[in-house]
Amino acid sequence: MDIDEAVWAAQGWERLAAGVGRRRLPGWDATTGLVVGDKAVLLYDTGSTLAEGAAIRAQAEAITGGRRVTHIALGHPHFDHVLGTAAFAGAEVFGAVGTDELLGSARTCGELYEDAVRHGADERAAAEAAEALVAPRHTVTGEWTLDLGGRQVLLANLGPAHSGHDLAVFVPGERETVFCGDLVEESGEPQAGPDAAGARWPDALDRLLALGGEDALYVPGHGAVVDATFVRRQRDELARRFGVS
Repeated sequence: MDIDEAVWAAQGWERLAAGVGRRRLPGWDATTGLVVGDKAVLLYDTGSTLAEGAAIRAQAEAITGGRRVTHIALGHPHFDHVLGTAAFAGAEVFGAVGTDELLGSARTCGELYEDAVRHGADERAAAEAAEALVAPRHTVTGEWTLDLGGRQVLLANLGPAHSGHDLAVFVPGERETVFCGDLVEESGEPQAGPDAAGARWPDALDRLLALGGEDALYVPGHGAVVDATFVRRQRDELARRFGVS
């Protein structure tokens, strides 16, 4: 299903391919992505608050002519990528295996709230989102193919790397689109928090490149869309940073 570029742009989104777009969210420059099939609509990451999630939902419905988001893929369990999920009632939520237990724990709710506030989020908005936190119902161990109607997308568990639970989405087309999450960052140096597995990160990017190929568009978790050359260069920089080959 194709949607005119002007329709995407009117909602502040960037069209990447037929039925595929993304938006760089304000605040932390996190990316959210949309993939539109004939029968279903997939969202990649949901923003940092319930209000931001609701805004994304409204934009997605405007872009798709009133269709609701039916599937959500969470790239990794950090506050700026998951706290808007509860705004999408009824959506089937997917995450890397282990994300379900992590996001289902009271301890994680507290940690995400604290992390959001530490990074400058409004305390009330962060608390509201953390209390409503949605854990994935479907977990991806290796790869999972979703049929959206007229197109299939591949969900691939490539972590631990940037986090303990990294999920990328591969969207076929004339030029494949890869939603990388924070496995790839363009607008700054890749961030490695306490849950990162630095020694395994370069290998995750090798697998990302093997699945996406040389001609794909790679959509980072933060920043502008990049190509395979950029991803490979960042892979080598991470290998030097963490002392692996």
